[in-house]
Amino acid sequence: MNRETLHKEILKKKSFLCIGLDTDMQRLPNCVKNADDPVFEFNRRIIDATRDYCVAYKLNTAFYEANGASGWHTLDKTMRYIGKSHFTIADAKRGDIGNTCDMYARAFFEAMNCDAVTLSPYMGSDSVTPFFKYAEKFSIVLGLTSNPSAVDFQNAKDQDGNDWFMHVIKTASGWGTADNMMFVVGATRAEYLADIRKIIPDHFLLIPGVGAQGGSLEDVVKYGMNKQIGLLINASRSIIYASSDDAFDSAAAKEAQTIQQAMSKFIS
Repeated sequence: MNRETLHKEILKKKSFLCIGLDTDMQRLPNCVKNADDPVFEFNRRIIDATRDYCVAYKLNTAFYEANGASGWHTLDKTMRYIGKSHFTIADAKRGDIGNTCDMYARAFFEAMNCDAVTLSPYMGSDSVTPFFKYAEKFSIVLGLTSNPSAVDFQNAKDQDGNDWFMHVIKTASGWGTADNMMFVVGATRAEYLADIRKIIPDHFLLIPGVGAQGGSLEDVVKYGMNKQIGLLINASRSIIYASSDDAFDSAAAKEAQTIQQAMSKFIS
């Protein structure tokens, strides 16, 4: 899915919601635990219930890798079940160079046919640019994350006195374009969005932290929205674990619809 198609989907659904399928085996409702593949059954029901309210799904690969070979099978099945009606993100946070990076790109863009993958830019351009070989695919580069210890490195000062995350975003933005790169910027640090937009006015931003982590939708929109909306706001736990009973999918749909309705007010 390219940027124009993603934008059209946002306008059609009046939503820029991305739902994180960070499915934890320990939190599955009893009603799916006896399925042949409990995680996939949970994901399937969440997707069926919420697909009208979101434009993207993000699968954190750690929750699948933790289950070994069967977890990778579940990850692949879930991606295929979502299909191409939604923007699909492998939240893998990969970051390597050379042939290794090429193999990661093949894994997520060829074998799983994901639309995007999250990447760490710490090793420099070599860890990102190999992903640009794939047309209409996106590298989502970690820019400013929402975890408390992000300040250990991201808010260190560079030689010009700027926060290091600003240096990372400015440098990385020169490796690609708004058509093949996005950046992760945490919603819990929305006060930085205005300055970030001065550097990357056209790129889409993947924004975690709204919902269970307490980030403000209004602040993100105020400081981060651009002429193509330019935002994918991710919510995971607040939606998929809205209920632990047999009607967990209905509860997820209600929560997703509430967020979509809030988002619709910002889309003309």
